[in-house]
Amino acid sequence: MAIVTETKNKKNAILFVDDESIILLSMKSQVRQHFGEKYKYLTAENAKEAWDLLQELEEEGNSVSIVISDWSMPGMNGDEFLRKVHHTYPEIEKVIVTGFADQKSVEDLNSEIGPITCLKKPWDEEELISTIASAMQT
Repeated sequence: MAIVTETKNKKNAILFVDDESIILLSMKSQVRQHFGEKYKYLTAENAKEAWDLLQELEEEGNSVSIVISDWSMPGMNGDEFLRKVHHTYPEIEKVIVTGFADQKSVEDLNSEIGPITCLKKPWDEEELISTIASAMQT
């Protein structure tokens, strides 16, 4: 008699966080175009919305593999948000996207919650895709 084990078809989620909806749509579109339906793609326009999504997924037994967050956002900046994510979900890969953060701030964040990838705005699509591909293999 054969024993059949059931496996859940659980998609790893990628969470994009940025207060500019055009950036969210652009990143999500570029990543989905490359990876197709292999992953779940989530977007949030601020840190609170992103935090609520993380907790909701966790309660459902799903998980986010990588968070890609803008640095400068109203309410809570991306660096503060990623610190919060790290303290509760240390296994989540973290990427910060910025147009103006100084190198020392990036290094401080990396030494506190590293390793963290920093992408400069405007981001390079190949760099974004390779960052996600690398994160999803770990």
